[in-house]
Amino acid sequence: MHLEVKGVVQGVGFRPFIYRLAYKYNLAGWVQNTSGNVAIEVQGIKANLDEFIASLKTEAPPVSRIQEISISTVPVNDEVEFRIIESKARQGAYQPLSADIATCSQCLAEIFDHTDRRYLYPFTNCTNCGPRFTIIKDIPYDRPLTTMHPFKMCQKCRAEYNDPLDRRFHAQPNACPVCGPKLQLTDNSGTAIFYEDVLRKAAQLIAEGKIIAVKGLGGFQLA
Repeated sequence: MHLEVKGVVQGVGFRPFIYRLAYKYNLAGWVQNTSGNVAIEVQGIKANLDEFIASLKTEAPPVSRIQEISISTVPVNDEVEFRIIESKARQGAYQPLSADIATCSQCLAEIFDHTDRRYLYPFTNCTNCGPRFTIIKDIPYDRPLTTMHPFKMCQKCRAEYNDPLDRRFHAQPNACPVCGPKLQLTDNSGTAIFYEDVLRKAAQLIAEGKIIAVKGLGGFQLA
């Protein structure tokens, strides 16, 4: 069975969702981002395929927006497991993009847990939250086509990214203090000013009457 799902279905944890759904219903096949949709092929017993389709419609990630699902039959092949396969660009195709998503409760808990490796790390994210629209340079939505491309994931982040049971499975902006972006303070010429606690120093400068341009994901805010 071949399915094509259109809507806001990239950058919202949709492929990991499909992967886990296929695993739940013992289906083989693959899921793939394209420039215009998410393509899926699944094979298995009919009852499980029916359950898969029903769950796809009712249990999709909360920030996704399914606009259309097209279903067709295809010949059974030699698939023995379910995989997330390499994305495919389609010239002239259109894909709605997800807006940035506010930090979820699980990531917030990690940020404020002094025993967690992401303690106080401001760029913490997962498949349920974090930057989307403001880091995408092109579609399909994959890390090489985002501004996160220069940041190579460390071993621990890569393990999360590759673990189907982890909420950071295929989270494209996944990062930590070891391998991800870091806060930096610069003067008005762009020269870096080194302080151990950048946020505290920025607050001090504001208190002294200085103007700070805070560069966020989508632009600057004057403080």
